[in-house]
Amino acid sequence: MESVKKKSHLVWYIGLFLLVLVVGLFYVKWFPYFQKALAASSTHSIGDAIIGNVGKSTPIFSLEAGIAFTIAYFNSVWKAVVLGLIVGSLVQVLIPTKMIKKYLGGSKFRNSVLAMVLGMPTMMCTCCTAPVAVGLKRAQASVNSVVAFFLANPLLNPATLIFMGFVLGWKFTFFRLIFGVIAVLGIATVVSKVSKSKRVNVPDTKIFDPIEETQQVLLVRWLKALGRLIVESLPAYIVIVFILGSFQGLLFPAINNGHLNSGILAIILFAVVGMLFVIPTAGEIPIIQVLMVLGLTSGPAAALLLTLPAVSIVSLSLLKPVFSWKELGIIGGGIAVIGMLAGIFGSFIL
Repeated sequence: MESVKKKSHLVWYIGLFLLVLVVGLFYVKWFPYFQKALAASSTHSIGDAIIGNVGKSTPIFSLEAGIAFTIAYFNSVWKAVVLGLIVGSLVQVLIPTKMIKKYLGGSKFRNSVLAMVLGMPTMMCTCCTAPVAVGLKRAQASVNSVVAFFLANPLLNPATLIFMGFVLGWKFTFFRLIFGVIAVLGIATVVSKVSKSKRVNVPDTKIFDPIEETQQVLLVRWLKALGRLIVESLPAYIVIVFILGSFQGLLFPAINNGHLNSGILAIILFAVVGMLFVIPTAGEIPIIQVLMVLGLTSGPAAALLLTLPAVSIVSLSLLKPVFSWKELGIIGGGIAVIGMLAGIFGSFIL
C-alpha cells in the first residue's frame, strides 16, 4: 500500500513538472515562434537587429547604447528568463535524483545524445538555458549531459533553423544543423573527459527523492532552489549585458571599409566576438542579414552563425556555480574554435 502511494505521488510530481514545462514553453516559445515562422515565410525577415547600427561606425563605448541594448534585450527575453528560473528550480525538487542519474547521469556518448535531443524542443537562448543547466547538474546529471543540453537549446533550436531558412536561405540552415551537432556532442565529450568530477553532490549530501518529502517541505525546498538561482543569476546577468551593450561599437566595428568583411582575420574576429556577445533567441539572424547587406562575406557570417547564439560571457558566468573555470574555458574556447572552422568551410560552401 505504501509503495502504491509513493508511486502515485511520483506520478503527481512528474505530471506537475511536465505541466509547468509544456504550458510555459507553449506560451513563451512554441506559439509565438509558430506565428513568427508564418511571418518570416512571407516577409523573409524576423525583425530588426538587436544591436543598433550594427556594422556601422559607432562609438567604442556608449552608456546610452548600453542602456538601450539592456532594455531591448530584457524586453525580448524576460519571459524566457522567468521560465528558465522556474524550470531550473523545479527540476531540483520535483524529479527524483535517481531518475536524472538513470538517464542523464552517465558519461557515455548516448547520454549526451539524449540530452541534446531533450534540449532541442525547449528552444531557449543560451542565458535562459543556463539556470536549467545549473538545476540539472545539481540534480546529479553528468557533465556531458548538462553541456549537451545547454548547447543544443540555442544551436539546434528548430524554430531558429526554420527562421534561418526563410531569411538567410536553407543552405544556412543545413550548415548550422551540421556544425551545431558537431559542436554540441564534440564539446560535451571533451568537457566530460577533462572534468575531475562527472557529477556534483546535492547540497544535503543525500540522494533527493520527492516522495519522501511533505508538501510543506517541498514548497520550502523549491523556494530555496528558486531563490538561489535568482541570486546567482540576475545581478551578474544584468551587469554583464549592460557592459556588452556599452561596448558594442568595439565588438561590432564598421565592416564596410573593406578591411573587416572577409578573410581569415575577419573569421577569427567574428568567431571570438560571437562567442562573447549575448543575444536573444534567433537574434543572430537579423544581425547576419544586416552585416551581409553591408558587405560581410560568407566566411565571417558562418562563424557568427555558430558562435553568436551558442554561448556568451553572460551565460558562461551563469554556469559558474556548478562548473570550474577550466570547464567553462573549454566550452567557450571550443565554440570559438568550431566557429572558426565553420567560417573557413562556410567561405567555400555558403
